[in-house]
Amino acid sequence: MARINDVGGTQGFGAIDTADDTEPFHADWEARVVGLFNTLRAQGVFNTNEFRDAIESMPPAEYLAASYYERWFTAIVALLEAKGVLEPGELDD
Repeated sequence: MARINDVGGTQGFGAIDTADDTEPFHADWEARVVGLFNTLRAQGVFNTNEFRDAIESMPPAEYLAASYYERWFTAIVALLEAKGVLEPGELDD
């Protein structure tokens, strides 16, 4: 089953920006999301396969509209809700 992230051979996404970007993060919150991911994974809250599946399960329009780290954050929240760590919608405010 193909998911929205599986765009191999698909056209219409425009050129890929191949400019060298030496900054790993463009905003502080992106680094915090990576730290959150590493901490939760290390604590066994979720594993890498679950995380990848959560990203790939995002609705197509949401996936395409999100930045790289917005996808990470969306996946983390979905996993925390699915595992009962957060109540659904708890972070909506």
